[in-house]
Amino acid sequence: MNNAKDFRNSLIAGGSAGTMVDVILFPIDTLKTRLQSHHGFTQSGGFRGIYSGLASAALGSAPTAAVFFSTYEVIKTAFHSTDKQSLAPVVHMIAASVGEVTACLLRVPVEVVKQRTQTKHSSTSFNAFRKTVATEGFLGLYRGYISTISREIPFAFIQFPLWEYFKVLWSRESGVPITAWQSGICGALAGGIAAGITTPLDVAKTRIMLAEKSSKIAQGSILYTLRQIRLQRGIKGLFAGVVPRVIWISIGGAIFLGVYEEVKIILNSQTWNV
Repeated sequence: MNNAKDFRNSLIAGGSAGTMVDVILFPIDTLKTRLQSHHGFTQSGGFRGIYSGLASAALGSAPTAAVFFSTYEVIKTAFHSTDKQSLAPVVHMIAASVGEVTACLLRVPVEVVKQRTQTKHSSTSFNAFRKTVATEGFLGLYRGYISTISREIPFAFIQFPLWEYFKVLWSRESGVPITAWQSGICGALAGGIAAGITTPLDVAKTRIMLAEKSSKIAQGSILYTLRQIRLQRGIKGLFAGVVPRVIWISIGGAIFLGVYEEVKIILNSQTWNV
């Protein structure tokens, strides 16, 4: 009963947190995507239409976040039953990685549609979806799946163990369990660190998703894409959009993980009939 309640609460809390973050911070995500585009910031739209693609993000954020957190909590709980605290960072890495692989089954199609709308490949999210399916088939919606996973797993390896560690450290120093807003601050710090380190992988993912179908980059090789970016734009190109990415994920981490913890606290205090 408790497991069913925890699973349901993780679904609801994760969905609520994901929707709030994606909607509030969408303009920053748009600017980051345009900075990383092969066509450059100005040709991709500049500061115009910064809410282009919001519909796809809003539609996909709740189920994506819900799937991630429900998977993360289930795996974390299962491993923690061993009571080996020394393995906690490894447990968090495994749980977050499996959660990301699962969530990306929903996230990647949303990202493809969203980013093509953000960079003016299509006028609306629906048109981007329709054009992608018409020209590339259903699998076109999963272009960049491997590169997305290759970005998300290293990101999760860094962010979630740090988040859990910062929470434990804060609680230990204060002598009391941390609150939801304190958890959010821990999430902001962990997310900002992970975002900065993994920016080159994010740039490669964006290039692969936005590349012309006939191009070699569209085939999805991360190493090839990173090499091409390095040759064309140097180290600076590999870290294109790093400032908005770090800002976006830091603020997003504070909201996302703070709201997630707050909603879980509220739901756990309720009496449910299961």
